[in-house]
Amino acid sequence: MDLIQNLKDQVKPLGKKIVLPEYHDDRVLFATEIILKEGFCTPVLVGNPADIEAAAKAAGASIEGAEIIDPNHYDRFQEMVDTFVELRAKKGMTPEKAEETMKKDELFFGAMLVRLGVVHGMVAGSASPTANVLRAALQVVGTTPGLKTVSSSMIMFTDKKEYGDEGMLIFSDCGVLPNPTSEQLADIAESTVEKARRVAGMADPRVSMLSFSTKGSASTPEVDKVVEAVNILKERNVDFKFDGELQLDASIVPSVAERKAPGSHVAGKANILIFPDLQAANIGYKLVQRFADATAIGPLIQGLAQPIHDLSRGCSVQDIVEVSAIAAAESN
Repeated sequence: MDLIQNLKDQVKPLGKKIVLPEYHDDRVLFATEIILKEGFCTPVLVGNPADIEAAAKAAGASIEGAEIIDPNHYDRFQEMVDTFVELRAKKGMTPEKAEETMKKDELFFGAMLVRLGVVHGMVAGSASPTANVLRAALQVVGTTPGLKTVSSSMIMFTDKKEYGDEGMLIFSDCGVLPNPTSEQLADIAESTVEKARRVAGMADPRVSMLSFSTKGSASTPEVDKVVEAVNILKERNVDFKFDGELQLDASIVPSVAERKAPGSHVAGKANILIFPDLQAANIGYKLVQRFADATAIGPLIQGLAQPIHDLSRGCSVQDIVEVSAIAAAESN
């Protein structure tokens, strides 16, 4: 994938570090080996060095050159504990519970490395449920300032050059929020634009807020939710083009847009599609993936203050490598 290679080339001279906390998954060890060979970032593993080296040897993976941080012998461990207590004090966090969490939960430890700037991002989830990864991310790094919503997006590549940006479109939210509110839809749109700019290099994001209605052709609570999301984006005075509510064909087909939404800056040429709920988004991206033989990258987590990505537990070694490159590209 040219996009991923471009990201690797972009971050290679920047010395980024990405923590891969689940060393007990052989796929993580093999991904570490590939990342080291390609040299686009430094992989950081969490655990006892002897245990990690033994696991790598048993798997047949070479991890020489990876950075290893042992929670039981880390010079900034107390700072991590104190920070976690401060973050969660209102939720009853005690120094004892914070210490136990940081020592025993690799996801929280990895997220804290991100928060403290020890590493630039985290990629996890090959051996953990999504809920666990997101819990650590939310409790430790939190959401993007000004937004309250964590969501996800899919970068879709098709051979249909007439759609989106030469066949590339971004779909959201395909993996996190089952039934977002109007405010959450607006947050999703903002986060997706940020993802589009940082990861996909999208210079002119054009966001369609999707519905089964175009510009008042139907009126139901489902349509009203999307209309309200559009109004919220107007109130926020965001720095990208958006329009809605729009049907899918009015969003990407110019001839349909001319009839259904004349004068729109987005209709007929949208490159970002915000679906009204998770069911529609998940079904939509899989239809395009299968029927159009599209390449789908993601779901990529967005809306967090710092890059933390969740992997499918069925992910491949290459998935871990590619998402590590994306996390490195997103980091400041």
